[in-house]
Amino acid sequence: MPEIKSPSALPREAGRRDALRPVAIIDIGSNSVRLVIYEGETRAPTPLYNEKLLCGLGRDLANTGELAQEGIERALDALARFRVLCATAGVAWVRVLATAAARMASNGPRFLEAAAEACGHPVELLTGEQEAALSASGVISGLHDPDGLVGDLGGGSLELIDVRRGKAGPGLTLPLGGLVLKDRAGGSPKVAAGIVRKELGQAQLLKALAGRRFYAVGGTWRALARMQMVERGYPLHVMHGYDFEMKRGGFQRMVEATSPAALKAMGSVNEARRPLLAYGATVLDEIVRQGQPSGVTVSALGVREGLLFNMLDPDAQGEDPLIFAARELNLLRARSPQHAEELRSWTDAFFRSLPHPESDAERRLRHAACLLSDTGWRAHPDYRGEQSLAMIAHASLLGVDHPGRAYLALAVFFRHEGLSLDAVSQPLLRLAGQRLNDMARLLAALLRIAFPISVAMGGVLPRTPLRLRNGVIQLKLPSELADLASERLENRMRALGRLLDLRTEIRTS
Repeated sequence: MPEIKSPSALPREAGRRDALRPVAIIDIGSNSVRLVIYEGETRAPTPLYNEKLLCGLGRDLANTGELAQEGIERALDALARFRVLCATAGVAWVRVLATAAARMASNGPRFLEAAAEACGHPVELLTGEQEAALSASGVISGLHDPDGLVGDLGGGSLELIDVRRGKAGPGLTLPLGGLVLKDRAGGSPKVAAGIVRKELGQAQLLKALAGRRFYAVGGTWRALARMQMVERGYPLHVMHGYDFEMKRGGFQRMVEATSPAALKAMGSVNEARRPLLAYGATVLDEIVRQGQPSGVTVSALGVREGLLFNMLDPDAQGEDPLIFAARELNLLRARSPQHAEELRSWTDAFFRSLPHPESDAERRLRHAACLLSDTGWRAHPDYRGEQSLAMIAHASLLGVDHPGRAYLALAVFFRHEGLSLDAVSQPLLRLAGQRLNDMARLLAALLRIAFPISVAMGGVLPRTPLRLRNGVIQLKLPSELADLASERLENRMRALGRLLDLRTEIRTS
């Protein structure tokens, strides 16, 4: 039989960064036990492997004061499996976190000892304050300039914490997790509504939410978002950064109006989590009613990613996660990573020459789109636009909202397929909005000029400036590149001119 090599003896897999070693976080929650193995410690960590088991450790905790025995057995089996998976992946380190149920249960300490033995690593029991702070760090790391209140709803508790200007403020923990709330209410969502109203009514922190955004963290709220996405026919099936549609009658009514058969047919919500949807909806409805937020945004990043973020040095924490992630994809997938970096500068100069320049937010998105512009080149030419759109729209990107995602995907789609609006998804166009649609087509028009003269290679664009001068868009080609002034290039220049209602010319010297 062939020899089985240890992970350390194997070469780095293609598509992975050589300088990174995987790291792992195991999260022992009140409802689920999860392992996430990340590619490494970076500003935009990408999961290499993600496995979750709904154990229900906190089931009946409010009544018995103990972790459920069946849940303990399932959790220990999962932790033993996670130990093997981490060893197989060759992780540099493993952190194991435990939260509300283990804090509250009388048999929690005994379980944590068994858990440490099963997974082969010490278990860190987080306080409510630590859990809230890590959730806030996760939101800060994953969303662009969040300002509002983070709510992390688990099976045992709800953590609330204020975030603004990249910093976490005061926080608190309430016994409103789905499993605990269900037990406290005797299985009645109606009784639960009264409990939630009373608990949140005493939460002074909620009064700071008015007119700001609420950031929803936790599996139950993500499940509600999935339900709403299906109901709306939403075009982008990415959870992170999704903005809930604030419906009259609230989220509880949405759950009540969805039959178990319809939920099963959707296939969008884990069967074991469905009984908790009504309780999660009740909590979210009451937060909206009392807090009066400007909107509710889902964060797929929470405690685990907050832990990773806090381990970075201040310089790394200050990096833009969207640009970081786009640059990583550029390095891993583009024909010439240098070319994409030069595209940023080349298009910067063009936009500076326009009478009405873009905003800072639009410039940031354009830079990311330039970095992503050649990541689909290995696809068949007939499908590069379609595949690039799908890959970028659903990529593991942080620090970008859904309209921004749509812009990034559309800009690269138009670069490959041309500037017509007819061939692209109309729901995606509507998601981006008119302004970002226009900006995506404008950038695509620039890319459609840049690529034929550079062959996607570095070193060319700095010698071929494109500017608006005296009301005319001018492309300058040095003498050694003068033969590039073809009919094809002239047609693409004219297409750019039509977008801006300007004349164009190609100058050679």
